[in-house]
Amino acid sequence: MKAFAAGLILGIAFQPGAALACAACYGQSDSPLALGMNWGIFSLLGVIACVLGGITSFFVYLGRKSSATTSGRIPETAPESKPEA
Repeated sequence: MKAFAAGLILGIAFQPGAALACAACYGQSDSPLALGMNWGIFSLLGVIACVLGGITSFFVYLGRKSSATTSGRIPETAPESKPEA
């Protein structure tokens, strides 16, 4: 088993073509692989920005709602209370 593992490692080590980096890392920044990777990065950044924007807007909403109720104003979205007869 050790001889097989050593042979496999040596076989991989003497294959320099298999150890090269991808086109984006190796220097061909105008290849289709690099362009696809860039689009993938930008789309993931867009998703992260949308999620963080939603979280931020939720906490702004909570802050405004909290300040409206502590200042004595009735929030616009609260149901109107009817006087009891």
